[in-house]
Amino acid sequence: MKTLRTKSRNETVELGRSFAATLKPGDVVALFGHLGSGKTQFVSGVCKGLNVEGHVASPTFTMIHEYSVPGGTVAHIDLYRIRSREEIQELGLEEYFNERCICLIEWAEAALDLLPPHHYVVRIAFGADDDEREILIHASQETPA
Repeated sequence: MKTLRTKSRNETVELGRSFAATLKPGDVVALFGHLGSGKTQFVSGVCKGLNVEGHVASPTFTMIHEYSVPGGTVAHIDLYRIRSREEIQELGLEEYFNERCICLIEWAEAALDLLPPHHYVVRIAFGADDDEREILIHASQETPA
């Protein structure tokens, strides 16, 4: 488990890129943080680290963006607009939990009970300065600090 501090948007992106090196197909990353805290910036970095080509933006309205990468798919999922269990079922979230996909889920609190037992947790909080972020990364089996 690590708690890290970034001091700019670019540092948050770079931290995501670095974290991507730990991921493999089948991994699920649950992201938590207030609106504007940097979840999408972190995901953008992860996608860069996983060799996603092109611009990575939040799928707030489409809810899922899929990116082809060598060896499979990266699914960037945003549950911000989800309001019910039925909407999650319609989305087909659990279909992405497979050995060919890396799932990056923003606003994962909407589907905590559906996540596979082993997943990564990324908690992003505002720091003391406007651009500063405190980022806690741990596997679901670890106890957060």
